[in-house]
Amino acid sequence: MFLEERRKAILAYLDKHEKGSVQFFSEIFKVSKETIRKDLNMLDQQLLVIRCYGGAMIKRHRLVSNINDKECITSLMTRYEKQKFKKRGDRMNGNVCILGSFNVDIVAQVARFPKGGESILAQKSMLGPGGKGANQALAASHADAKVHFVAKVGTDQFSQFAHDHLSSSKINSFTLYQSDKEPTGNAVIYVSEENGENMIAIYPGANLTITDKEIVMLESYLKQSDILLVQLENNIDAVLNAMKLAKTIGVKVVLNPAPYSKDIQQLLPYIDIITPNETEASLMSGVEVNDFDSAKLAAEKIYLLGIQTVIITLGSKGSLIFDGKHHQHIKPFLAVPIDTTGAGDAFNGAFCASLAKGETLYQSAVYASAFASLAVEREGASNMPSHQNVLKRMENK
Repeated sequence: MFLEERRKAILAYLDKHEKGSVQFFSEIFKVSKETIRKDLNMLDQQLLVIRCYGGAMIKRHRLVSNINDKECITSLMTRYEKQKFKKRGDRMNGNVCILGSFNVDIVAQVARFPKGGESILAQKSMLGPGGKGANQALAASHADAKVHFVAKVGTDQFSQFAHDHLSSSKINSFTLYQSDKEPTGNAVIYVSEENGENMIAIYPGANLTITDKEIVMLESYLKQSDILLVQLENNIDAVLNAMKLAKTIGVKVVLNPAPYSKDIQQLLPYIDIITPNETEASLMSGVEVNDFDSAKLAAEKIYLLGIQTVIITLGSKGSLIFDGKHHQHIKPFLAVPIDTTGAGDAFNGAFCASLAKGETLYQSAVYASAFASLAVEREGASNMPSHQNVLKRMENK
């Protein structure tokens, strides 16, 4: 067994059993204890395990303030090219890696949106966890995928808030890097009681400070993943490098192009599946999307940019899949909206979870549509439905 295979097998065992001894690993892999100690020390340096007397324990939750000298992203990519890394097969294991944002959401529920210069009283306000990356990671984990989430926060009081929130969630593992220059990202959200629609203003903060070395740290997790899901709430160079690394390793890349940025042009060669909503699809294609026919035309234009699969989410009108040959309409599930904040995040996380478990594009989009229909009936962007409730909604359609 090669070194990388052995270390991957050690991680798989620890992931299932939580801890293991040097003696045990030495016996099952038929190598010396010293070799195992080197393996465990390397995994410890990669922040994947915690070394303890006689062995190691899996490390699932990490708040990282600094990184020791690591290989740069350029040399890592060069090393893979020289090794002619063997691409993964089509077998999916239900593992999703998500690089994204964590924000603190300040939510005000109002009877209606205020007009310019107007002050109105909120019916209710709350402070909670948010960010597209964090919301999508929660959705994917509630959809029964094994999720590793990577984000960056500040060194303020909200960094511990982020750690505690993610630790108490269903997310299997996460890494939170810390910036000593920028605060934890935050979002101010108005939710209208008239129709459940929302208005959002975001200050990205630490989300825009992810470094090359922090992306290099993704390598070990990407090797275990079936899908990398990214959005555009992080600095574009970090997103680009993560996508490049995933493609080199053979991991499918899904981009949710939100919030839309013209910088998306440099990401196009590394996208397998893109999931814009109506607004983002309009900006990407130059076609104003307002119904199913205009969505079909926009999907065709986006496909010509070199993307294999386009999925346009159409809110209450469902969604559209285009693979270059066929248009498939995913009909919406009936819902009584309470809060549409995070509906797109719910769709994206659930879609990637289903796809990572081996379902087809169509099956995954149907599942994601059912998941999102339940999510909008709940208050709060991070308040996700259970996998069992989604299956029940699909059965009762």
